[in-house]
Parts: sequence; structure tokens; C-alpha cells
Amino acid sequence: MLKLYLPEPGSDEFNEIVEGRDDVLVSDLAVTEIVSAAARRLRQGSLPREAARRLQHAILGRLDEGVYHRVELTREVHRRAEHLLLTLEDTPLRAADALHLALAATARAASLASFDARLVVAARAAGLAVYPS
Repeated sequence: MLKLYLPEPGSDEFNEIVEGRDDVLVSDLAVTEIVSAAARRLRQGSLPREAARRLQHAILGRLDEGVYHRVELTREVHRRAEHLLLTLEDTPLRAADALHLALAATARAASLASFDARLVVAARAAGLAVYPS
């Protein structure tokens, strides 16, 4: 999601994929990860503090306005993530990645948008279409 708000490799492609869609699912976990990435850039000196705060407020605003649909980390999502961690043995998943996959599966998402190679492999193994393909 950070690619929607800050220019980086793949931003244009990701913006084309997401623009105009009304079925974008976002969790608070994703928001926290985006803010973490912005904070890292802030510490490195490549992003001003005010820009990082605007980015956080923009994402939260889109969630509050219903532009993005919020999906919640429930007990069911955690159990599904744990199942994925134990069954996708050939795909080294981090806990947060397993939670993202479980959120998508629980919300019955047809696809997952990711530029993370490990998450892409795991999403495909879990039966999700992945964008960009």
C-alpha cells in the first residue's frame, strides 16, 4: 500500500491496479506496517515528519470514508494464519505475512496485491491470484 502514497519502484503499476476499485481490503495491520515503513524513511532522513503523518492520516481517512474496506484481525484469522504457517512448509512465511494471507482468505478476497516475493509465492500456494502477476 505504501506504493500508493510514496513513489517507489512499482508505484505506477500498483496505482493503475488499485485506481477506481471499490473492493480494496485493508487491515489495521497493513496500516501499522505502512506507518513503520514511513517511520524507517523518517529515521533515514528521506521522508519529512509531516509527510509521514499526512500519509498515515490519508490511509486512515480512506478507511474511515469507506474507500478501503477494513478487515479485522479476529481469533479466526489468527488460527488460519497459524494453519498456513504449519502447512505451507516450503514457503518461509513471517507471522505478519501469514496474517495478511489469512485476512484475505477470511474475507474471501479473490486476489492479493503484493510486491514481496515471499508473500507472492505463499499467496499463490494458498490459492489466491496475485497482482501484479
